[in-house]
Amino acid sequence: MDKLQELTERLYNEGLSKGREEGEAVLAKAKAEAAATIEAAKAEAGKIIADAEKQAADLKAKVESDLKMAASQCISAVKADVEKVVTAKIAAEPVKAALREGEFVKAILKAVAEKFSAEEAGDLAVVLPESLRKETEGYVKAELAKELGRGVDASFSKEIEGGFRIGPKDGSYFISFTDETFAELIGAYLRPTTKKLLFG
Repeated sequence: MDKLQELTERLYNEGLSKGREEGEAVLAKAKAEAAATIEAAKAEAGKIIADAEKQAADLKAKVESDLKMAASQCISAVKADVEKVVTAKIAAEPVKAALREGEFVKAILKAVAEKFSAEEAGDLAVVLPESLRKETEGYVKAELAKELGRGVDASFSKEIEGGFRIGPKDGSYFISFTDETFAELIGAYLRPTTKKLLFG
C-alpha cells in the first residue's frame, strides 16, 4: 500500500510538474504573443500618427503658400489700382483742359486728318464736342477741307466733352481722340514713373 501511495504521489507530482511546465510554457508563449501584438499595435499607431502629422504639415505648408500667393496678388492689385487712380488724376485734368481749347483741338485734328489724307482716299467725317461748335465748325468745313483737298463733314455731340472722333465719311469706322483716350494714352507713359514714385 505504501508503494501504491508512493507511486500515486510520484505520478501525481510528475503530472503536476509536467502540467505546471506546460502551463508556464503556454503562459510564456501567450505573454510573448501579447507583447508582440502590443509592439505591433504601437508600431501601427506610431505610423498612423506620423502619417497624420505629415499630412497636417503638408496641409499647413500648402495653406501658408496659398495665403502668401493670395496676399501677394492682393498687394499687386491694390498697387495697380492706386497707380491707375494717381496716373488718371495726374493725366486727366491737364488733358481735359487742353482738349477743350479750340486752337489745340484744331491743331491735333489737322495732324490726324493729314495722316488720313495720305493713307486713304475719300471724304472724312469728324465728330466734335458741341461746346466747340463755334470755334471749329467753320475751320473744319472750309479751311481744313481746303488744306486736305477733300471733303470733311463735321458733326457735333454733347457726348464728347473734349477732343474728337474721326473716320471715313462712309462710317465704316471711327478713331477716337477724346479726352478719355488721350488720358489713357498719356497715363500709360506716366505709369512707370508713377509706380517708381509710389512704390520705390
